[in-house]
Amino acid sequence: MSGTQKNSGTSSGGIPVTKQDPAGCRYNILPVFRTGDDRIFEGYGPLAERVCTSRYVMIDGYQGVFFDEIRTQLSGILSGMGLTTGWISTYDLLKPPSVITGLTAPYLGGDDPLFGRRTDLSLGDFFRPGAFENLSPGQASDIDFIIGPGAALASWYGPLIYADVPKDEIQKRARKGLAANLGIPARPDPKETYKSFYFVDWIVLNSHKRQILPLIDIFIDTQHPLRPVWMEGNIMRGTLSEMSMAVFRAKPWFEPGTWGGSWIREHIGGIDRNVINYAWSFELITPENGLLIESGSTRCEISFDMLMFLEAEAVLGDCWPRFGTDFPIRFDFLDTFDGGNLSLQCHPLPGYMKEHFREDFTQEEAYYILDTKDNASVYLGFRDDIDPGEFRNALENSFRNGESIDPEDYILKHPARKHDLFLIPPGTIHGSGRNNLVLEISSTPYIFTFKMYDWLRPDLDGKPRTLNISRGMENLCFERKGRYVQEHLISKPILLDEGDDWQLWHLPTHEKHLYDLIRYNFRSGIEIVTSNKCLVLNLVAGDCIETVTLSGYRAIFSYAETFVIPAAAGRVRITNLTSSEALLVAAFVK
Repeated sequence: MSGTQKNSGTSSGGIPVTKQDPAGCRYNILPVFRTGDDRIFEGYGPLAERVCTSRYVMIDGYQGVFFDEIRTQLSGILSGMGLTTGWISTYDLLKPPSVITGLTAPYLGGDDPLFGRRTDLSLGDFFRPGAFENLSPGQASDIDFIIGPGAALASWYGPLIYADVPKDEIQKRARKGLAANLGIPARPDPKETYKSFYFVDWIVLNSHKRQILPLIDIFIDTQHPLRPVWMEGNIMRGTLSEMSMAVFRAKPWFEPGTWGGSWIREHIGGIDRNVINYAWSFELITPENGLLIESGSTRCEISFDMLMFLEAEAVLGDCWPRFGTDFPIRFDFLDTFDGGNLSLQCHPLPGYMKEHFREDFTQEEAYYILDTKDNASVYLGFRDDIDPGEFRNALENSFRNGESIDPEDYILKHPARKHDLFLIPPGTIHGSGRNNLVLEISSTPYIFTFKMYDWLRPDLDGKPRTLNISRGMENLCFERKGRYVQEHLISKPILLDEGDDWQLWHLPTHEKHLYDLIRYNFRSGIEIVTSNKCLVLNLVAGDCIETVTLSGYRAIFSYAETFVIPAAAGRVRITNLTSSEALLVAAFVK
């Protein structure tokens, strides 16, 4: 099949297919949502048996799936059953690479190495006009297959299979040269590939996935190319409906960075130790996280966006009319323990975000300090005597001549203590210092960081990190300085209610933040009523809690784990399973 992606024959990672030992009261890197037995199947043999009586089969899926492996395995098994197969690859129906390059170029930001604009293309735009009309493999076969992204556009009368792969696995494959952008030969720089994923491919493929999701007969998780797991479409959709009324946690994933630290490595078991550090934990960055479904002892990963495409109103409740299928809040960890300072940076103002990147809302952050050591600090806001022109000149001179600057000549540096909350509305200069574990709470956009000073250090690939001094200067709010910072950018908790062994605190956010925060401090248990709001929570102190929903679904969460209570859950009872006090931070849209 010309144009398909090269397959090494082995997975470059992925979750274990079968259940491992339970994590107990420890951070679990493979959280699952339990469903009934015999709902997830494993391997190509049962899949071949499922489709062997069909005359036509469509195998659609995501860019990054090893479609060649699917074809090889199914055709071999079906041949052993005495059945001949004919195959059409959607990659052979694509427009030429030069045409697709021109088609996508307006959305990729030209020479900008990081930023483009969200595309308004559709998947059909990538294919030749009339490409899906009157398709036939051109041979007499028992079963005809059309396979590859967009296969459902053929509208054949037969089963529709959808093959997916998690986005963390896609990025691993891209870094190894095993995954490329749709219709374009592999780019030499994985960062360019990612930019095209973010601004073009994922938008186009997600729109297509959303349209066909109600029609999918079989869903396949292909992160293990030789050992796929799959669910019937109606079972998959029913399970996501159950999840939208329960309590669940996304599968986190972890990445190193030039400033990364040691906290994640020392406190989270089961992660790869053969990396230089860990800078991030993607706790809940929904455009890239997956959801693990467990049936019996077998697991299947489904992208978070599929839950939103099907059940957004149940998940989001009162903010659904505003955000639709976009999940509005993200949680992640920034680990600088024994590492380095983050860059000094800011995020775009809402109008700038819309005009330049076609994003519907912007990146509004807050740093909740989960843990610290050795004089930890946070850079936030300007000194009273800030001179914007002088600040810009210092940054540009540093960039041109490789000369360091002293940030404290311009920016306030604050001591950081456990459970402090620093507020970072768009346009605010900021950066975590070393020796923090930051729970970063934000609106969902997650790549729009304008780095303005980065301590003259290279990235992990040895190349200089990209700075965005001009973009930063166009967005900085220089009035956020001095007393304003103390009064408006450092949250001051307010006690809202209390009982014998519990307290409810309000952690006020900035007026520009779309979300607000509360914290439950308790020793025995609490009850949370959603009031038609979706809550994103993290256990910031304590060992272990159990949640029980109205439907009786039970889940246990441990220290530092992030989980979601959908609006439709209604009422959730939370019990502290150990003697230490539990502190539970919850974020929700105002």
